[in-house]
Amino acid sequence: MRRSALRKGIVKNIINDIRRYTMSYFQSSRSNSFLGSLPEVTKNLLIINVLVWVATMIFKSKGVDFNQYLALHFWQADRFMPWQLVTYMFMHDSSSLGGGLLHLGCNMFNLFMFGALLERVLGTKRYLLYYMVCGIGAGLVQEVVWQFTWETEFVSNLRTADGAVPSMAIVHQAIANGDAHTVEMMKEFLNFGFLTVGASGAVFGLLLAFGMTFPNLKMYVIPFPFPIKAKWMVIGYGVFELLCGTTGMMSGVAHYAHLGGMLFGVLLLLYWRQKGMLPKDGWYDY
Repeated sequence: MRRSALRKGIVKNIINDIRRYTMSYFQSSRSNSFLGSLPEVTKNLLIINVLVWVATMIFKSKGVDFNQYLALHFWQADRFMPWQLVTYMFMHDSSSLGGGLLHLGCNMFNLFMFGALLERVLGTKRYLLYYMVCGIGAGLVQEVVWQFTWETEFVSNLRTADGAVPSMAIVHQAIANGDAHTVEMMKEFLNFGFLTVGASGAVFGLLLAFGMTFPNLKMYVIPFPFPIKAKWMVIGYGVFELLCGTTGMMSGVAHYAHLGGMLFGVLLLLYWRQKGMLPKDGWYDY
């Protein structure tokens, strides 16, 4: 009799556990949609980036180009505005539908993959600050690179009457003398020749933070058929971006902006560690 009652009690407990689990599953599934399961800042960043890109494509078809106002321009260009250091990171390629979807999709996938976990580790406010610092820092680094390269690129696009490339001294003299044709060409070149858009700088900052926070976490990275520790993945990406930037590989990509996002990211993380806002004795050793 006692054994039967005990058996009935065990079965009853099991049934109750199954009932509670089933009810909690269906209740949580309502809120655990793709967006519902994401932390607040990461979710809103994903939504804003997608909506801005869609609006950019729609308005472009109507003859309005958001890049004129929101993309990051060279600071010496007439169309440069300080707010572009913020707005550019919410813009993406709008030159074609396929190229734009690829640009946006890659950045948003990485934001989803690394950002959601980092937001839970750093906390909402600190995570948002980190993201913005990396994005703005990437833009500042890109501005510095443009400052050192714009004259060479401008001159290389000029041709004399016989088709030769003029020397830098000749161009400087023409500008100093107020040559209207050269000055107008320079203004046009600065306004349209140096533009950058995309969340890549901020995303590379997230990648850096992920590698520092979970250095030994093994990940599969295409095209490698074997797992790679996060710290080596980050170092590999950094070396690759530096190689592309210095050799001119994959032109049209703001490689130095990517490195700038990583640079400002590591500086901010080290500052937080120094101030005791993050662990000084290591990170998550997974």
